[in-house]
Amino acid sequence: MQQFSEHQVDGVVVIAAVGAVDMLSAPKLQDAMSAAADRRPTGLILDMTEVDFLGTAGMEVLVTTRKQLDGSTRFAVVADGPATSRPLTIMGLTDYIELFSSLDDALSDFAG
Repeated sequence: MQQFSEHQVDGVVVIAAVGAVDMLSAPKLQDAMSAAADRRPTGLILDMTEVDFLGTAGMEVLVTTRKQLDGSTRFAVVADGPATSRPLTIMGLTDYIELFSSLDDALSDFAG
């Protein structure tokens, strides 16, 4: 079962994903990310700490969100481990999207 939750920390919107981010769940994640991006927060973080599979469709959501933000909102992904950070690195997305290994690290960096 796929689940997304959203909360805010000092003007930064954090969307947390749980489970698999694949072609079945990616459209729902895209909806959540787009809705958050449309509000133009100071920052948007996708927390994939609890994601156990990241498919191509999930990576497309990240690229689409990055393009949608157009530099006006800082965007980062929290991912650590072979299921998430490894595919992002292999696909070269870490050159394009900020990657942090923990939500605390990302929030600290955004606050600074």
